[in-house]
Amino acid sequence: MSQENELFAALRSVATATITTVLLKKGLRNVWMRGTKPLREGEPRRVGRAFTLRFVPAREDLATPESWSSPISTRGAIEAMPEGCIAVVDAMGITNAGIFGDILCARMHKRGVAALVTDGVVRDIAGVEATGLPVWCNGAAAPPSVAGLTFVNWQEPIGCGGVAVFPNDVIVADRDGAVAIPQALLEDVTAACIEQERLEQWIMEEVERGVPLPGLYPPNAEAKARYEKSKG
Repeated sequence: MSQENELFAALRSVATATITTVLLKKGLRNVWMRGTKPLREGEPRRVGRAFTLRFVPAREDLATPESWSSPISTRGAIEAMPEGCIAVVDAMGITNAGIFGDILCARMHKRGVAALVTDGVVRDIAGVEATGLPVWCNGAAAPPSVAGLTFVNWQEPIGCGGVAVFPNDVIVADRDGAVAIPQALLEDVTAACIEQERLEQWIMEEVERGVPLPGLYPPNAEAKARYEKSKG
């Protein structure tokens, strides 16, 4: 297993809540994408490199059904997506036009895309659910994307849910939403997340034993010493 695969496997056991805490300690406060909720209840946590797509507001000469046949289109972007990526789509939070429907999501699933994350919405929701593609979005709308959006490009920096996302940043998505980890911080953040989860599990066990929170969460010197001793 490659180092990246090992890191991704580790992150699949780490909650996005833990990741945001670790990144906050490193000075990054704005990493959680607003409006990114799992479409299906019980969707497992997903981890992958960001493949970015960007929409801008609809302009009548560009946002047309004919634009779907352009080389610069959502169709072209999907064909460029590598297996295992997470498609992160900047829809500017617009919720009255569905960026993708069942056919596009089915093609993404066929290509091995790990998930779709967007601050916008999808359409043909029953069909999207039936494709098996994991989706994090802000709901559903019947109108097509061109009713409110113009697609402009892929694999460039975007803003999704108020968060700056660059191609190949690492995305982790679970029931709490989607978080972006800057690719340069992946190794350090993963290691810190594993330790944070281990510490919080110990704290939870202490809470179950009836230990009061002051001095335990966050741990003071005495609690830290007991924690280190518990690790053997």
